[in-house]
Amino acid sequence: MARRRRGLPIDGVLLLDKPKGMSSNFALQRARRLYQAQKAGHTGTLDPMATGLLPVLFGEATKFSNQLLEADKVYRTRVELGQSTDTGDAEGEVIAEAPVPALEHSDVASVVANFIGEQDQLPPMYSALKHQGRKLYELAREGKSVDRATRRIRVYDARLLSASLEGESPGFDLEVRVSKGTYVRTLAEDMAKALGCEGHISRLRRLKTGPFDADGMVDFDTLEAQDDGQRQARLAPIDSLLQHLPAHRLSEAGVQALRFGRPARGELEGGDSAMAEESLYRLYQGESFIGLGLVEPTGDIVPRRLLSTFVAGSGQD
Repeated sequence: MARRRRGLPIDGVLLLDKPKGMSSNFALQRARRLYQAQKAGHTGTLDPMATGLLPVLFGEATKFSNQLLEADKVYRTRVELGQSTDTGDAEGEVIAEAPVPALEHSDVASVVANFIGEQDQLPPMYSALKHQGRKLYELAREGKSVDRATRRIRVYDARLLSASLEGESPGFDLEVRVSKGTYVRTLAEDMAKALGCEGHISRLRRLKTGPFDADGMVDFDTLEAQDDGQRQARLAPIDSLLQHLPAHRLSEAGVQALRFGRPARGELEGGDSAMAEESLYRLYQGESFIGLGLVEPTGDIVPRRLLSTFVAGSGQD
């Protein structure tokens, strides 16, 4: 006899405002307990010191987490000048110091603008990347450093919000839109070096990831003060993760074919001349999202990732 999964079969996306000092996994488990959800996952780790947007996926939404892992992200950060730390942020140990040269606001703005575009970035040792099965931050805590390959990243936009370049804590505030795999800590260190000094970040807040932005976020204090119905109303639908993909409403014949794991033949009237390559589509039965299908140049749709509730309906026909 199969064991029943504990918890409620809740599906959807919670746009959590993660607080400072909490790991992404702890935040995930706390949200899961609040919702009493059977299954949960998140998309894109935030460092414990970072705050802001952490999409938490419940139930069937976890099937589509990879779609958000690939998304661009927007961050706001404070870059402190004069010292660098082993972690790249204010929670690390100072490992280097350098006097901050006389800088004007325009000097910082020029350096920030120069970082817009594609570039190679060396991932920090204090990261969750793995080396021979171990996370880099575990090795770093043991005082070890290993060779890392650079990554090709892209800074789509970088805006200098403010700069305070005199006094005991010179630094500047920055907002950046970056590709997946970009480490803002490393970006800040590189900008500081380009200004002729050392640097680290003291604040980091994620404002946007993929289709989601800060407007829809909710913090734990608010969630804990709400009842079950109010918390449920906070969840975005599963297909909100997939709005970057084209949509198609299936015919009844197509629905039946996919439900039994078969391609839906000629669903897009023999294909589209624009489909030189296979394309992923959001699929709907009427107004109900049922999953993803791969549309071939012939117009046939091959099931790729379907909701379990949709597939389970095959026994009812």
